[in-house]
Amino acid sequence: MKTTLRRAIVPGVAALALALTACGASNEETGGASADADTSLSGDLSGGGASTQQAAMGAWAVGFNATYPDVTVNYDPVGSGGGRESFIAGAYPFAGSDAYLTDDEGELSAANEQCGGTAIEVPSYVSPIAIVFNVPGVDELNLSPDTLAGIMAGQITQWDDEAIAADNPDADLPSERINAVHRSDESGTTENFTDYLTAVSPDVWDAGAIEVWPTEYGGEGAQGTSGVIQTVSGADYSIGYADASQAGDLGTANIGVGDEFVAPSAEAAAKILEVSPEADVATDTQLVFDLDHETQESGTYPIVLTSYLLGCTSYDDANTADMVKAFMSYVVSDEGQEQAASEAGSAPLSDSLQESAQAIIDQIGS
Repeated sequence: MKTTLRRAIVPGVAALALALTACGASNEETGGASADADTSLSGDLSGGGASTQQAAMGAWAVGFNATYPDVTVNYDPVGSGGGRESFIAGAYPFAGSDAYLTDDEGELSAANEQCGGTAIEVPSYVSPIAIVFNVPGVDELNLSPDTLAGIMAGQITQWDDEAIAADNPDADLPSERINAVHRSDESGTTENFTDYLTAVSPDVWDAGAIEVWPTEYGGEGAQGTSGVIQTVSGADYSIGYADASQAGDLGTANIGVGDEFVAPSAEAAAKILEVSPEADVATDTQLVFDLDHETQESGTYPIVLTSYLLGCTSYDDANTADMVKAFMSYVVSDEGQEQAASEAGSAPLSDSLQESAQAIIDQIGS
């Protein structure tokens, strides 16, 4: 059973705002407007949420701006929790989240109320959560589920621990203390990562699936995805977790699945949706999934986040409704998915998922 801890954050759209418009990108360079697009749309469309979507949002904004040059898209990467809370408070007309809405703490009902009827939720982004590491002299690292759980729970503290050595018999592991880095903010990436740990190693990781890291497990906290990457990059013998699209030059561990160790890749991450059921809360406006982290399917990377876009079926302002509908439609389109795959390393949604998501987006109006 999931245990979710959340805090109230309702940042203003301008705070830490990341303007992701294609300043200087011409229609000739990106293919121009599609024949059926309403290019008369104009205005500012501001949302925020999961920092994992930051790179993808940049790619989507560039492609979207080519068709809708008078629409400015702003995305504030404040984290999944902050994005959901701001959406529910009415600060954002759309948000990005790495965890779907539930009524464990009343979020789904509150979102429906804010929308004046029904909130919508569609997958926008599938990406592996990479276990990033910075260990001088170690270029490749294999980690079985129990070993990874032991490191993150603070039970395995040395790089030459026998559990790590058993996973890496040919590696020259240093006798150095492990610096395990985690997110210090409320994070959907943390919830997805701890959901995996709970599923595959509940005896070692007993804190449940949570968005806020448990202080009793120690380690070093860092703000946002970029903070984790910077901390691991800047400190030898560090390890952490982050969206694979932002791993950069850091090493990324291969994770044990059945009898093999699987590297994080878009293709390996996409395979998990093929074996995962829709969540119990899924409806004709909520396309959400419970990932099968315990899969033994060969070639499947098991630590994956499915990021979602949140919106409303109805908006008071017709122009806002049209902008949200157009932007979400672009995100789940072939062009949008290919743009994110190319620029952010995400796994494109399957044709059937794109069709299901678009059917939900088509319900948006004013």
